[in-house]
Amino acid sequence: MVSSGFSLILSVEDDIDVVATATNGAQALDMAREVRPDVTLMDVQMPVMDGIEATRRFVDEGLGRVVILTTFDRDDYLFSALDAGASGFLLKNADADDLADAVRAVGHGHALLAPEVTRRVIERRVQDGSLGAGSEAARAAGGGPGNVGPTTSAWPSALSAHSTPSLPPRRTGDGGRLDDLTPREREVLGLLGRGLSNAEIAAALFVGEATVKTHVSNVLMKLGLRDRVQAVVAAYETGLVRVGD
Repeated sequence: MVSSGFSLILSVEDDIDVVATATNGAQALDMAREVRPDVTLMDVQMPVMDGIEATRRFVDEGLGRVVILTTFDRDDYLFSALDAGASGFLLKNADADDLADAVRAVGHGHALLAPEVTRRVIERRVQDGSLGAGSEAARAAGGGPGNVGPTTSAWPSALSAHSTPSLPPRRTGDGGRLDDLTPREREVLGLLGRGLSNAEIAAALFVGEATVKTHVSNVLMKLGLRDRVQAVVAAYETGLVRVGD
């Protein structure tokens, strides 16, 4: 039922074709070898072969990008998926637009993490001492191979991505490039760094989601960042957000 629902959601999009569905990881591998999908949405808990092992084999065989899509917001699933080479990680409570946008993003080579888990990834990198401009975590924000997790594996592969832009150089002076932002944009960047979604930021600031989207776009543009994951890294690197905040 869930698989059919996702297929229906995606099949109505003009720029997305659903080419196959599978009931377990082993079947997904067989189908992927035949139809060569650009992006695969992969569950974690499946019979015969689970989604983590299937993702690892997708990546090893070059069978397209993988996005992990799971009900369970668990760190062991998250980091195992990243270590396996997944290009994205979404929770099943994402709305239909988010799902379609995720497929597009990963299909175009961008890494993607659900807002709920982005902060945990960055904090793990901070605790490992690997966060910094041009560091492993900064490259991970761009979604390149070997950018997330304690090993040098690629990002998840069922909404996957492979490019490695680094963060823009920081200027000297207190706050670095934060000088380019308005006070409200700095506030939005801080909330992004805490892993809040657009809806949660809107509620925190008592504004509409459309206003938040505008602020987020301005933050990305002014700081020369490509996506929300890079914005989270920037929030930590500039000291706007610290581990434990």
